Order: sequence, then C-alpha cells, then structure tokens
Amino acid sequence: MKKIVILLLLAFFVLSAGAQVTAVTDTANQGKITVFKDPRLDILAKKEAAFNEANGFSLGPRSAKGYRLMLLSTSDRPAAMRVRSQLLERFPEQKVYMSFQPPYIKLRFGNFLEKADAEKYKKEIIRSKLVTNNIYLLPETIEVKPDKDKESN
Repeated sequence: MKKIVILLLLAFFVLSAGAQVTAVTDTANQGKITVFKDPRLDILAKKEAAFNEANGFSLGPRSAKGYRLMLLSTSDRPAAMRVRSQLLERFPEQKVYMSFQPPYIKLRFGNFLEKADAEKYKKEIIRSKLVTNNIYLLPETIEVKPDKDKESN
C-alpha cells in the first residue's frame, strides 16, 4: 500500500512540475532592450573624457611603424643588466626593451619614427662605448607618445 501511495505522489509531482515557459505576446518588442538612465551620466562621461585628454591619460600607448636599435644579444645576464642600467642613466628619455629568447638576452633601445634619429643615437652609443659589439637598426612597431603641441594646432 505504501508503495502505491508513494508512486501516485511521485507521478503527481512529475506531471504537475514543468519547466519555465515564457510566452511572448508582443513580437514588436522582441529582442529590444530599453535602458532608463539619468542624463547626467552622459555629462559626467564627457567631463571625464575631457579631463583624461587634458592630463595626458590615454587608453594605452599608440603604435606606429618605426625603428629600434638592437644593442645586445648575450647569455651573460649581469652584463645585459649593466648595459641596460647605463643606457637608462645616459638616455632617460628613451626606453630599453629587454627580452629573453633562450639562451639569449636581447636588448633593444628606443622608439624612433625616423631612421636619422636612430642613427644619431647609434653614433652616440658607439662614441660612449656602452656597447662594444655591432649595433643593428631594426624596423619594428614602436610606441608613440602623442605630441600635445601638434594636436593643439
């Protein structure tokens, strides 16, 4: 008797339970979203964008085709770190890129739009004897800082 009652209750729950069914009666609004927001949010977003632009904040570095100097490719890490620190001291306005491609540590220098600028730095590095081996000019995609003077004109 207990088995029959349990079976009947189970059958009742199974038949009465159903998945959620959504009935869409208005097909004109199907797939559209209506957003209700305060219009002051748009004003705030514009002010924030203007503030970021005025203070030099950007979404990231811009890139362009340019040149870098390949200064060093060595497996001697202390020597690479020494050259890197000397370059950063001597040329603080330029970046030094250090990468590891086993078994070599490679040092690349600068972000130059013009080949002549890269050649000028190459001669200066050779003259100061920071790097004793060959220095190569590599065409690469470089980071470009936006010039405030050029944009305002």
